Amino acid sequence: MIDIKRIRDDFVKVKEALSKRGQKGLSELLDKTLHLDKERRKVLAEVNALKAKRNETSKEIGSIVKDGLDAGDMIVEMRELGDKVTAMDIQVREFESKISDLLLLIPNIPHREVPSGGIENNEILRTVGSPKQFEFDPRPHYELGETLGILDFPRGAKISGSGFPILKGKGAILQRCLIDFMLDLHTESHGYSELRVPYLVNRESLIGTGQLPKFAEESYQTVRDDLWLIPTAEVPVTNLHRGELLRLGDLPVCYSAYSPCFRREAGAAGADTRGLLRVHQFDKVELVRYVTPENSRQALEEITAEAESILDALGLTYRVLKLAGGDLGFSAEMTYDIEVWSPGVGQWLEVSSCSSFSDFQARRADIRFRSGENEKPRFVHTLNGSALALPRLLVALIETYQTVDGEVQIPEAIRDRLGFSVISA
Repeated sequence: MIDIKRIRDDFVKVKEALSKRGQKGLSELLDKTLHLDKERRKVLAEVNALKAKRNETSKEIGSIVKDGLDAGDMIVEMRELGDKVTAMDIQVREFESKISDLLLLIPNIPHREVPSGGIENNEILRTVGSPKQFEFDPRPHYELGETLGILDFPRGAKISGSGFPILKGKGAILQRCLIDFMLDLHTESHGYSELRVPYLVNRESLIGTGQLPKFAEESYQTVRDDLWLIPTAEVPVTNLHRGELLRLGDLPVCYSAYSPCFRREAGAAGADTRGLLRVHQFDKVELVRYVTPENSRQALEEITAEAESILDALGLTYRVLKLAGGDLGFSAEMTYDIEVWSPGVGQWLEVSSCSSFSDFQARRADIRFRSGENEKPRFVHTLNGSALALPRLLVALIETYQTVDGEVQIPEAIRDRLGFSVISA
């Protein structure tokens, strides 16, 4: 969340920076938050003055009683003052609760490098490779997958509903291989520690990363236990050190984790939802870092390059975009999206979103570090990146490496570990 002190001291600048998001009602939300903060501080000043008076008068009463004199009227007055102080303390806590609730609804302030506007203002930073040229009309993955017997959409729908496809045979093996390949690359070459995390988390974890309260309707919840299926491994991994005070020597903390991801809202209405493009459950390898504030900007470049290295190794064409303010996620300060080209569906498909969050998540989750023994604790900066998300990676791979005979060639980078070089009917 945003520090209320920052809103109070730099209100105009904060409001201007948040306007990059183009979010309706955000200006009014900031106004309301600042107004409640002013009211809280006003009451707090009054109650502190009354407490000071009470303390001073209590000393006078003690002296009067010690001298054997009557302090009855003063005692009665202090009892009334005490009741007033108690009521005002309750009022201050009510203000603080309301302010806290509002702060949970305010998104992160975009980085100064983030352009204003919506998706139309996203900036293409680079394109790596060029779309493969075919001597035949490339088929979409859903046709190839069913012909090759590696995808089963009807039975997935029968079991769970639409948006829950089944991978079969070599398709399932290929996806498992890709997950292992990515985890191995990140741990062996990029220095990440691998985690295996819970797929159900408590409410506090989702608040910590910013999914709650704003995105409750997009999440799957187990009502009886108030546990939530994770939308990404970012949630349990970022919350791993929730409420902890780290040492400077602990940073950077770098974790990699595989998990299935569960999302009720699979995409905007009218979007192409056929095949594997938009599903309610999918697999993903996630990278998460905790760093010092001074290193967060460079860390974003590094984590993005680590995600790109997967596509480089697989020989896929992709592009990197800097998102405009209106396309940023709620918690993100700055985001690079990586989109891979899929010739069968003729689309650029997002396979990674790499974001820096400044201290936004760390404030919500209370993750701090101390630079030195006598230094005041500071909040860490958090980052994460998909590296990469399946099944869109699988879509691009199948469609890019298809042959005129309807087979799929396996990229050389994973051929040995996979155990076969082609998928055929």
